[in-house]
Amino acid sequence: MMWLRLIYLIVVLTIVTLVLLPVQLLGLWFDLPFRRRLPRFWHKVACHTLGIKVHVHGPLETSKPLLLVVNHVSWTDIMVLGSVADVAFIAKTEVRNWPVFGLLARLQKTIFVAREQKRSAGAQVNEIAERLAGGEIVVLFPEGTTSDGNRLLPIKSSLFGAASSAAEQVPGQMVHVQPVAIAYTGIYGMAMGRYHRTVAAWPGTIGLVPSLLGLLKAGAIDVDVSFGEAIPFRRGDNRKELSADATMSLRAMLNFSLRGGWRKPR
Repeated sequence: MMWLRLIYLIVVLTIVTLVLLPVQLLGLWFDLPFRRRLPRFWHKVACHTLGIKVHVHGPLETSKPLLLVVNHVSWTDIMVLGSVADVAFIAKTEVRNWPVFGLLARLQKTIFVAREQKRSAGAQVNEIAERLAGGEIVVLFPEGTTSDGNRLLPIKSSLFGAASSAAEQVPGQMVHVQPVAIAYTGIYGMAMGRYHRTVAAWPGTIGLVPSLLGLLKAGAIDVDVSFGEAIPFRRGDNRKELSADATMSLRAMLNFSLRGGWRKPR
């Protein structure tokens, strides 16, 4: 069954990618607005084909510039979040050269950053600021790595340096920072316990292919995406305070979801 699902996944995504590819390339070449929307359709198809059912809680902030700070559980977070909003991701430069995923990241116009190369930090921050000022919703995973899905890892306040610098360059000198919690909570319609959450999580000790096969073997997965209240971040504000506020919001939403808060009768 798993291998049939894998074949089905490959066939469907190959067809969808080939159909959308020339249109997306045209959008990228002329910087047309639809180049932001097409990836959302692709991510929706990918989630459906993988058996991932996304449940959205709370509204996406409508004010711009908007930076989403999101906890990171797995490579599937990209498809999950990409299926609910037209976003641009920030990723490490190595992703650019990954098979398949690197191409898809470039087609979505992902912002690649080299965290170890301080000399290029200015140009990277400028690109983030330009994209924010241009009305794009930019996604930052402030933990800097993936977790086991059961907890929030320490947030690195240094990663908010881009928001701090961007606030100086965008109109109004303010960036809206919205915490977003991703929680994998169900499998085949049943609550997913902490020991089963490794099926959906990708903590980094597992290869990408084994992770994909494990997900296909597991079947239907439920994921809760919770949008918190946006935090206004102005020029001169303390990024450590922003980090603390974002941590508090993310942890509260994540714990609520993991404890089955959205599944209880309301």
